[in-house]
Amino acid sequence: MKHITHWIGGQPWDGAADRHGDIYDPATGEVTGSVDFASTAVVGDAVAAAAKAFPGWRATSITRRTQIMFAFRNLVREHQQELAELISSEHGKVTSDAAGEVARGLEVVEFACGIGQLLKGSFSENVSTGVDAYSIRQPVGVVTGITPFNFPAMVPMWMFPVAIACGNAFVLKPSEKDPSASLLLARLWAEAGLPDGVFNVVQGDKEAVDALLAHPDVRAASFVGSTPIARYVYEKGTAAGKRVQALGGAKNHMVVLPDADLNLAADAAVSAGFGSAGERCMAVSVVVAVGPVGDELVAGIASRVGGLRVGPGSDDRRGVGARSQASKPWTVGYQPKR
Repeated sequence: MKHITHWIGGQPWDGAADRHGDIYDPATGEVTGSVDFASTAVVGDAVAAAAKAFPGWRATSITRRTQIMFAFRNLVREHQQELAELISSEHGKVTSDAAGEVARGLEVVEFACGIGQLLKGSFSENVSTGVDAYSIRQPVGVVTGITPFNFPAMVPMWMFPVAIACGNAFVLKPSEKDPSASLLLARLWAEAGLPDGVFNVVQGDKEAVDALLAHPDVRAASFVGSTPIARYVYEKGTAAGKRVQALGGAKNHMVVLPDADLNLAADAAVSAGFGSAGERCMAVSVVVAVGPVGDELVAGIASRVGGLRVGPGSDDRRGVGARSQASKPWTVGYQPKR
């Protein structure tokens, strides 16, 4: 039974948690470990560690920050398969899909490696008589990311690389359902040479989220999840004077027109609906057939769904969430209710 805890000040938290959550194997529904839930006090410790690290990191040259970013990028690439296996074991998607998730996150890490060019300000002389105008770009301070269970590596890596490369300190609150990837990423940051406290992780539930949104030293928050919780995060965070980015409800409708290639449309519908355990935030949940194509499209989807395979994500041939062409076997997502 594995035990997942927080990462504060450059090392795993060594305290005793009052509350815990279970970690499940989605293929079997069995409990495979436990995760500590952060109290308000523990969140405060993480924010304090970030606030302590921020001045030194802000003063670190862009050249040095870039070197650390490149080192982190290389380490994530080296551990991509390990990250994928952790994600698959806790989320349920097949490891190839999970590896693709990590690759999408790496795209943002690589973008952040070149952030120095975007951090430049501007200067305009004599915009009015004897008046010059200039702009400078500065880090905000301590910022937080509250991320969902369906992409436990990719969505955090869409947030913290840019924030850290710009000179901010970061506190990540990942989903408590698949928390292991967050700790591996924290260890890779430490190995890359990131100063202690610049990147922290607090595991937990609503109590941890509320503590982050209320803490006066947290200057900005980014969230991805459902629309009701996005609204909650936005209202709570902005009421506390924070900058808030709250992204919710990304489900889509798929419209199939009469002149569509119905084989491709059926492939796309099944892939979108069942890929990544059916839990991509951009998954198609409603298909609208226009005109006379409905019956043929439904038949095409039904024939493909009949060939779906359900199994553990560690087996890409039978597991969860891979995409396929019509001529190849399908694999399907499996995430039992808890």
